[in-house]
Amino acid sequence: MKRILSTLLVLVVARAGGARAADVEGRLRVTGRVLWDGNAPRDFSQRGISRDTSDGVFSLLASAEGRYTAERWQLVGRYDGGARVYLGYTQENTLVQAAALEGSRALGESLGLGVEGRAKDRRGGGRAYTDLAASAFAEYVPDARLALRLRLGAHRFVYRPDSAANFGSPELGVLARYRLDRRHSFTLTGEYGARRYDSFARLAPAEPPRLTAQRADTALLASVGYTYKGPLTLGLAYTYAENNSNSFGESMHRHRLSATLGMRLPWKLTLLAQGALGLNLYPDGVYLSPEITLLEEDEAQNMLSVRLVRPLNDWLDVELSSAVYGSSRMPTTGLSYFRPVVGVGLTWRP
Repeated sequence: MKRILSTLLVLVVARAGGARAADVEGRLRVTGRVLWDGNAPRDFSQRGISRDTSDGVFSLLASAEGRYTAERWQLVGRYDGGARVYLGYTQENTLVQAAALEGSRALGESLGLGVEGRAKDRRGGGRAYTDLAASAFAEYVPDARLALRLRLGAHRFVYRPDSAANFGSPELGVLARYRLDRRHSFTLTGEYGARRYDSFARLAPAEPPRLTAQRADTALLASVGYTYKGPLTLGLAYTYAENNSNSFGESMHRHRLSATLGMRLPWKLTLLAQGALGLNLYPDGVYLSPEITLLEEDEAQNMLSVRLVRPLNDWLDVELSSAVYGSSRMPTTGLSYFRPVVGVGLTWRP
């Protein structure tokens, strides 16, 4: 599926590169960075126990987007590919690819139907996985201010180091966007998934040994967001995620508040900042697999990142970046996560 999505996206972008009509758009960006990673193996640490886990990193990221719009239908695609090469912790070298493709057709003035698919594959390191999803959606757009989308699809997740974390799930989602005016807009999203795992449910330690049913989780997510676009760009969002499992120790409730900021500074500088704080609650009072929390990448943890970008010419930018990722101390285990990263990079945008 990933290869199909990637191929279609490349075709879209290739056509965009030689666009002869106003309804074809395309963009390509390639960024190279030299980084210092303060926690290269992404280890959790115990209070009072620490070791030097820093390392130098070379990073390369390529991103391509394409859009083709006809009278009644539209095709949108995106592909991201990235690699990280560590100097010392070579076992953490990673290759990540992600692709998304969406096709839709208008039915009348305000209704539309479409299909969408996404794929992400990570190789290398200790958290290799493949994440696939596909869905069909119906969209209602009565005017430029309001958009409603309802989708129904399927999700498959494969975690290579431990097949017990593999799951498949039907999913239902809803998205609402409301633009108050040209500067202020609001979004509301909701998702539901019924996950079935390739493993059996875990018993509580106090329960006598017995056969258990297949592990089954109910995943819920609700999010509300606000965006301001004016002299600066500001985004605020609150997300509540809930995972209820029949397997002991796997249930989790998460509250997360995030913000983004973009603004112009003197000397042609652009400031890009992103921050998030989260509170994780574990109904069983334990969490037995802390490494699984990193499957969503560091950006899903508590984090703060700042980038300063300045164009060198019409097609090349230079940037300085700094970020800190972390998690609160986990109950019972006393483990916590902390990872600082700083770097310098160049972005080519033809």
